[in-house]
Amino acid sequence: MKRYIFIWLSFLTLLSSCKDNFLERSPIINISDSDYWTTVNDLRLYVNNFYNDDALLPSRRAWGSGPFTIDAGEGSDTNVPTNYNRRMNGEGTLPSSGGGWSASDWTPLRNINYFLDNYNKVQAPFKEVQAYVGEALFFRALFYYDKLRKFGDLPWASTLVGTDSESLFSGRLPRNQVVDSILLDLDNSISYLSARAGGAWSGRVTKEVALALKSRVALYEGTWEKYHSLKNTRFKVVGEDGSKFLNIAADASGQLIAMSERSGYPGLDNVGIENGYWLLFNQKDYSSSKEALFWRKYSASERITHTWTRYSINGGGMGLSKDMVDSYLCLDGLPISLSTQYVGDRTLKDLVKNRDPRLAQTIHVDDQQHVKWYATKEYFTTPAFEINGANNTSTGYQIYKGHTGDFEEYSVSQSTQGYVHFRYAEVLLIYAEAKAELGTITQIDIDKTINALRIRAGMTVGLLQLGNIPVDPNWEFPLLSPILNEVRRERKIELAAEWYRVDDIFRWAAADTKIFGQRPLGAYKKQWENYPGATAQFIKSLAALPVNADGYIDPFKIYGIMDKGYQFKLDRDYLLPIPTNEITLNPMLKQNPGW
Repeated sequence: MKRYIFIWLSFLTLLSSCKDNFLERSPIINISDSDYWTTVNDLRLYVNNFYNDDALLPSRRAWGSGPFTIDAGEGSDTNVPTNYNRRMNGEGTLPSSGGGWSASDWTPLRNINYFLDNYNKVQAPFKEVQAYVGEALFFRALFYYDKLRKFGDLPWASTLVGTDSESLFSGRLPRNQVVDSILLDLDNSISYLSARAGGAWSGRVTKEVALALKSRVALYEGTWEKYHSLKNTRFKVVGEDGSKFLNIAADASGQLIAMSERSGYPGLDNVGIENGYWLLFNQKDYSSSKEALFWRKYSASERITHTWTRYSINGGGMGLSKDMVDSYLCLDGLPISLSTQYVGDRTLKDLVKNRDPRLAQTIHVDDQQHVKWYATKEYFTTPAFEINGANNTSTGYQIYKGHTGDFEEYSVSQSTQGYVHFRYAEVLLIYAEAKAELGTITQIDIDKTINALRIRAGMTVGLLQLGNIPVDPNWEFPLLSPILNEVRRERKIELAAEWYRVDDIFRWAAADTKIFGQRPLGAYKKQWENYPGATAQFIKSLAALPVNADGYIDPFKIYGIMDKGYQFKLDRDYLLPIPTNEITLNPMLKQNPGW
């Protein structure tokens, strides 16, 4: 019986009919469950499927599924793909089906709810099963958070429903009510799960991970409500200013910080270690990490490998933007607009000189220190402009973060570098941002969050002082307070290319300044025109690169449609549309604004 259940779980998507409503069908039809829900181990085996479901916890095994590639592909202003993003240019279309709302897209929720409806059939004390219930609730929260980011308002289902159920056809709940339910799931998950507390890594969700997700969700919704209300967009939540969820974000992240202060776990890795920031992102095994709260392990012997680390040997079809690299402070803690330490950006070596060490640990530099291959002692010299297809670089600021220099990481059958889903640094940034948004941040808060991250990176002087923040004429958000600008700067730098940026722009309602009318730039092109040892193909490819009036690489200049920069539709493109077929099936579903 167990075998039949898990065969069904594996092939459920293939059996789904796109014409059926996503919650109508029972998960297992004409099968008696009496033989299955008998032992606690049955629960463990069932929940294991959630960890292996790409829709819940992406494995990053497929080509193009790495975090840096997705970050660029989504149209980030800081990580630039070789081709412009159609959504960011207002070219999105209204689908008739699919679009993230098809029957198969809701299958993970049905699987989770089926477990939650049936786990109590196991005759065992609740303390023996509560961890698996906590894990299931965590994954339901994770599922709904992903849908919230895409669609906003959602139908909420906490149990399996039938065709005559009112909840099935009641339409979409307001997004803030959906978040209330997500956080309730996470509160229960937190109460049921045990803390790792520095113990052995189990590969399973812990109390710390659930708190991290709670912090992330609450910050997202709190800032969405605040800034879409302030800008009076069509996506605001009427009557809400975000403070409720910002307080929740501060509390949840604060609990993790308190755990760290009591026991040392969680914490920051590689403090005081040379290139410690770079080393965070190229490990095969994070089981002893204090910072990697939850990560995915791969194994060549079990043929569980991935491809995304292969991108870093060349350009991966992306590159950081000039806007991104200009955000890094100088070693004196001042921005490049104010610091006398800044020597310019005419070469990569000049660019990183006297700058926050994270810059040189995020992009390749031709300084005989950025390794290409350890085995052959080969170092980076020039960006991969001459490589064809998805392996070239779009801007010249080629990503070094996540690169290892090990041959085996560039073979599809051998790539086993671990992937971190949640890390403690994000929690620190959430705490700092939530407190700054609420207007309650103190110097103590700054020292244990932003300054702790800067010290880990090697910024031993020029730390952030709440009462003495230099006014940067190039702040991204000049209408906001100095502390909010610096908190956002720190998030931008610490989480560079990690697939957070577009979410940040959307929750800040900042597409009007960060996306609309913008065309991202790259490095200063002339620095490579007479580069010693350059191949003929490199010279030819370099010559073909378009530049702006100041000589900086202008990747999207070749697209006539991008003459005026991204044409993001501010009254529409913050959310994705509901497919028309789904609205036909369920008239209670209301379309998102502008579609």
